[in-house]
Amino acid sequence: MGELVKEGKVGYIGLSEVSSETVKRAHAVHPVTAVQSEYSLFERTVEERGVLTTLKELGIGFVAYSPLGRGFLSGQIKSLDDLPENDFRRAIPRFQGDQFNKNIELVKAIEAMAQEKNVTSSQLALAWIMSKGILPIPGTKRRKYLEQNIAATAINLSDAEMAQLESIVPLGTDTGAPYDEFSMSLID
Repeated sequence: MGELVKEGKVGYIGLSEVSSETVKRAHAVHPVTAVQSEYSLFERTVEERGVLTTLKELGIGFVAYSPLGRGFLSGQIKSLDDLPENDFRRAIPRFQGDQFNKNIELVKAIEAMAQEKNVTSSQLALAWIMSKGILPIPGTKRRKYLEQNIAATAINLSDAEMAQLESIVPLGTDTGAPYDEFSMSLID
């Protein structure tokens, strides 16, 4: 890939869902511009495993996909009936059995905090990510939610509010695996 950049055929090199060690190895061969991984209040593996620290040390950008926990943090999912029968999330451990119920309780606490601040739970979750200097890339199908997501850029969280959110979902909280077992085996 580095050769393709040098030849002008590729502008930049980015990686997805990689470990700190892989980032270091790749960056030693050719500068990596950005890494993308799932990151939200519900999925903080890149923080737990030191990937964010490595990226900061190397000056590599980070892009957070699924910043709303695959929809959980939107507050729109209250039961599995809210997901279509063929929705891939039904196969994800985060959306199954007791784990689903535990996650709903976490969402309720986040929603309560959002209501106190007069914002949506989605906006609060996005503001938390942006307060960490991270660029989230939320997906949406409706203009209404796009506008809400954009409005999240104007939300400033105090240190106390950041601490409150992180006390609701502390680093290391088990919210269930983000992928099914096979897909998890493919992640570095």
